[in-house]
Amino acid sequence: QVQLVESGGGSVQAGGSLRLSCATFGATQCTYDMAWYRQAPGKEREFVSSIDTDGRRNYADSVKGRFTISQDYAKGTLYLQMNSLRPEDTAMYYCKSNRCRAWGQGTQVTVSS
Repeated sequence: QVQLVESGGGSVQAGGSLRLSCATFGATQCTYDMAWYRQAPGKEREFVSSIDTDGRRNYADSVKGRFTISQDYAKGTLYLQMNSLRPEDTAMYYCKSNRCRAWGQGTQVTVSS
């Protein structure tokens, strides 16, 4: 079992930056192969970025070049550095353990124009 706790969300103006964190508590194997998703009001949850056990990263086209996913295994924490934020990035952001199929509770990101 694993518990995922996101933090770092907030309100920023367009062009600003935020860094999201996802702390993991529980089974170590659940910290491998993780991802970020987001869900805007009235829309389905969508993939943002992932990182696998070999450190390979994938990004949605909409965030490529602006967002960077990283992980500190010693701290058991997943990160998402978000730069050049746009109003369309406004959403609830969730981290996910793909291996253990677990989700965090989400952290809200609001970008104003």
